[in-house]
Order: sequence, then structure tokens, then C-alpha cells
Amino acid sequence: MTTPQIKRKRVPVHGVLLLDKPVGFSSNDALIKAKRFLNAAKAGHTGTLDPFATGLLPLCFGEATKFSQDLLEADKTYTTVVHLGITTTTGDTEGEVLEDKPVDVSLVQIQHALRQFAGPIQQVPPMYSALKRDGKPLYEYARAGITLEREARSVIIHELELLAYEAPFLSLKVKCSKGTYVRVLGEDIGAMLGCGAHLKELRRIGVGHLVLEKSITLEYLESLPEPDRLALLDPVDALLSSFGPVYLTDELSRRFLHGQRLPLNKEDLAIETGRVRVYRESDGQLLGSAQLQEYGILAPERLIATEH
Repeated sequence: MTTPQIKRKRVPVHGVLLLDKPVGFSSNDALIKAKRFLNAAKAGHTGTLDPFATGLLPLCFGEATKFSQDLLEADKTYTTVVHLGITTTTGDTEGEVLEDKPVDVSLVQIQHALRQFAGPIQQVPPMYSALKRDGKPLYEYARAGITLEREARSVIIHELELLAYEAPFLSLKVKCSKGTYVRVLGEDIGAMLGCGAHLKELRRIGVGHLVLEKSITLEYLESLPEPDRLALLDPVDALLSSFGPVYLTDELSRRFLHGQRLPLNKEDLAIETGRVRVYRESDGQLLGSAQLQEYGILAPERLIATEH
């Protein structure tokens, strides 16, 4: 008779893990593995990376999940290799080849094409995407052979840098706004050059102020003893480091955590208005984020449980 396995009780874990997602994993697959390695009760990721893509996937645990929306809204930075001459059903290496054309494109033509995609542009989301229509992701329609009309969306290409060109491979660095599909960008560049294209590689190297250089792999996380894994987590306020700090007395901290708007002395503040991270002065405990409004009014935004 086999002994039934006892399911481990998950524990509260709070912080941010910068993961270097491997190829072949969905973002959710990577999250599930990291969550299991940390035995964490609550976790979420901050923006989907396609399975064929690799790179920076910030994972939020516990109280940090309350601030994950900020990273969903943040600009993203990628390096990519565009394979000119071949188009696929998915715009990347996972799809079937649709067309294979010869590539006779000069560096001058490429540089001219890239300039057309700098700044605000319109993009039609791909059918192979997680965008939903009537509660079902578009990729499910695509796999069933159904193509739906999609409206073009406005996105911004902040930077589009040519790293290398060795025909038929075009290496680029892209910094873009949320909602940008680099697969579509690669396809559109190929279309403008008259030869078509798909993405051979895609690697995310930045999300907002977070960078790939500080990330770790799943293999490294798994190799560590359990107590050492938690030491890899950045604190919750790592997500808020671009906001100015505001420190409150114990009494004002109590009122802040009750969601009250607080009038502060403007002379004591380092910034005039904008988003801020809020701490209790006596022990340095992060209390949450807030909007510092005109006349020194502090309006609570997202609050965290302070007992952890």
C-alpha cells in the first residue's frame, strides 16, 4: 500500500524575483516553477513573454503583487534577430512557413526602413496573441483556422537601434511602450523591405527600470538550498524605486493605512507632486504608494499589510 504524499503548506513570501525566462516556457510555466521552488502562497508575473522568447520576467510574490500593474504599464526593452525573406503563420520560429523570398536588401534600405518605425506607430495585434475576443484568446481562433478583424492600436517605438546585419539576419535593439508586439514590428519591417520576415530570436532585457543583468535562471534557483532561495528576492519597494520617498510619523502612518488623505508640510517634502513610496519613519516599514497632490496632500493609492 502506497503512502499518500503530504502536500506542503505554502507560506507567505513577499518580494520580487527577476527571472531570466528560458526558451520553451510560457510565462505562467516559469511562474509556477519559481513559486514551487520558493514554496510561496501568492505570486504573479508582470507581463507575458512568448514561449519562444527569453529574458527578463519580473515575478511578484505576496504584497509585491499589489504593484505588478506598474510593470505591466512600463516600457520594455528587447534585443531581437529578424530573419528576412521568410514569413511564418505566427511571425516567429514556432509557426509554419508561408513564403520564402530571396533577400537583396542594402544597409541603406534597412536604415531608411527603420526610421519609418521610430516614434508613435499603428500596429495590428497578431492573431497568435493572448488578446481576448468574446472571452477566448485570439490564438485559439488562429489554431482553428479562423482569422478575425483586429483594430490597429497606437504604440510608441522609443528606440530602434541597428546592432548588426548579416543577410538574411537583422539584429535590433527595441525600446517600446506597453502593448507593442515585436513580432509584428519585425514582420512590418520585412514587408516594407519587400521580402517579408519573422523573428528568429527575441530577448527582453529591460522592464521599466529593472534590467536583465540582475536576473537569475530557474536552474540556479533550483540548485540552491531552500533558505538561500529567499535571499534572492528583492524587497517589495524595488518595484517603486523610481518614486520619491515620503516618511510619516506613527500617527500619520496609522491614518494612511486607514486610507485617509493626509495634509503634509510641503517644506518637509523632497518633491512637489507625483507618485511616491510611503514609509513609517520609526522603523522604515513600507506602507504603500500614494499620489502627492497639490498643497502637500498625500492621497493613498495601494496599501500593503504591515505585519509581514
